[in-house]
Amino acid sequence: MARENRRDDRRRGGGGGDDRDENEFVEKLVSINRVAKVVKGGRRFGFAALVVVGDGKGRVGHGAGKAREVPEAIRKATEQAKRQMIRVPLREARTLHHDVKGRYGAGKVVLRAAPAGTGIIAGGPMRAIFESIGIHDIVAKSVGTSNPHNMVKATFDALTQIQSPRDVASRRSKKVGDIVGRRQDGGEARE
Repeated sequence: MARENRRDDRRRGGGGGDDRDENEFVEKLVSINRVAKVVKGGRRFGFAALVVVGDGKGRVGHGAGKAREVPEAIRKATEQAKRQMIRVPLREARTLHHDVKGRYGAGKVVLRAAPAGTGIIAGGPMRAIFESIGIHDIVAKSVGTSNPHNMVKATFDALTQIQSPRDVASRRSKKVGDIVGRRQDGGEARE
């Protein structure tokens, strides 16, 4: 009986505000790594977690956390990811507006917009990011590294470079149709 009451409370939104936050964000554990600290008596083992958090509607963040226990490391990483969220403009709420390259350290990534029905063609950490953002169609390639930390940071570097036609039009004091229409005209409409 008590279990049913708790379930009803969660459905109605009662029982604290944390339930709403948990349902609002998609959390993906990208990697968990055992790390060692050498001290006088030997080695102390801990865990380092890399987490990606998104709302499925264009907001995403990443975070890293270290602790002696796995759940604590994941919690720290998730909190950091929620604090560092960025907004990514999406075309038709399914793909990117344009192709883009990102770089961080030795990690280089190429992200390409894809037609509907393509799916997420990306490896490991990048797939977790795109699923968290809410992208359904994208082709991505990582060049130079397989280190998850560098791949995630390079992907975020690329995502921060994406601009929607609305942003470009407002910055150039033009209409969105002028910006998008030029590409369709074949680039001949120059002023």
